[in-house]
Amino acid sequence: MVLPYTQSMDKVRLGIIGMGNIGRHHASYLAAGKVNRCELVAVCSTTPEKLQSFKPLKIYDDGEKLIRSGEVDAVIIATPHYQHTSLGIAALEQGLHVMVEKPISAHKADAERLIAAHKKRKKLVLGGMFQLRAEPRYMKIRKLIQSGELGDIARVSWIITDWYRTEAYYSSGGWRATWKGEGGGVLLNQCLHNLDVMQWLCGLPASVRGFCQLGRFHNIEVEDNVTAYLEYPNGATGVFITSTGEAPGTNRFEIAGTRGRLVLEKDKLHFTRNEVSMTEFNKTSKVGFMKPEVWQVEIPFENATAPHATLMQNFVDAILDGAPLIAPGEDGIYSVELANTMLYSSLINQTVALPLDGAAYEKKLQQLIAGSKIKKQVVAVSADDFTKSFSR
Repeated sequence: MVLPYTQSMDKVRLGIIGMGNIGRHHASYLAAGKVNRCELVAVCSTTPEKLQSFKPLKIYDDGEKLIRSGEVDAVIIATPHYQHTSLGIAALEQGLHVMVEKPISAHKADAERLIAAHKKRKKLVLGGMFQLRAEPRYMKIRKLIQSGELGDIARVSWIITDWYRTEAYYSSGGWRATWKGEGGGVLLNQCLHNLDVMQWLCGLPASVRGFCQLGRFHNIEVEDNVTAYLEYPNGATGVFITSTGEAPGTNRFEIAGTRGRLVLEKDKLHFTRNEVSMTEFNKTSKVGFMKPEVWQVEIPFENATAPHATLMQNFVDAILDGAPLIAPGEDGIYSVELANTMLYSSLINQTVALPLDGAAYEKKLQQLIAGSKIKKQVVAVSADDFTKSFSR
């Protein structure tokens, strides 16, 4: 392993670029001292009123100015999606460590550009803010899969329709839910964490057939209702269903393996474990209608108390000590690729094999941007607790 460049630091000077909801959340736990050996010294926003409460810190109105300032050793990039690539590359070229909010880029081709820039500067740390990897529920599922307790994966299903959003949410920013400003809808914005977890646990599928409805529930041009069918290299199948227009919504994650079935729903993880493998039982049983005996197991877990801070602490430890990253930035391309593939498949009305042709999707996205007719009127929305939107 190549250790990151530390400049003989004992504390990381950090800047945040983008002070919207998630940027302010990062600033909040950093100010509360929840990350050791790290000091928030600078913030940046193109909206001056978002910076009023941060006046004791260095204030910037341009991300590249902050990057070139010499005031920071690392940055969190929490801007609208397309800027993740350009600002990430600029920071790496300036010799800064980078933590990128999800998605690491708006589309696969841009993600490849960011990763290529990092490969030229491997001594720098590039992290992705995929905090669900720090949630014990998913860590326990991963352990069951990797240990062989679940057997070979045969089927995956995730219904994640509790991402409900109102018209007011989409009207709160001119970039939101536009091809030009965001590059997509529910898949790229809300579901990146779920797609990251799904591929982290089960791997990438071999092919995807997506069915995406554009503006089904909202006055937007991007997808807000999705059903996708997945086929995996080992023959396993999967379904991924999501929406920002369904209430009350469902969050049910199910993985069926040859040794049983895992169901994660309503903060409970249930393992129905086959006493013998279903494939072995199928071949050896002399009875036509019998199933393997099962054990019913409730697997306890605690919620992570501050998963964003956990990933930031890991990021700081990687910079100062060479600790392995929980979510390397390079891993961020997989969730972007899944989101892009589901949408691309729907747009061209075909099953798409992975790996996705990033250039072909980028061309399609540019066509959507050029053909956009939406005119957004940005309106102020009442302040509410942004952290309530965090999904587990």
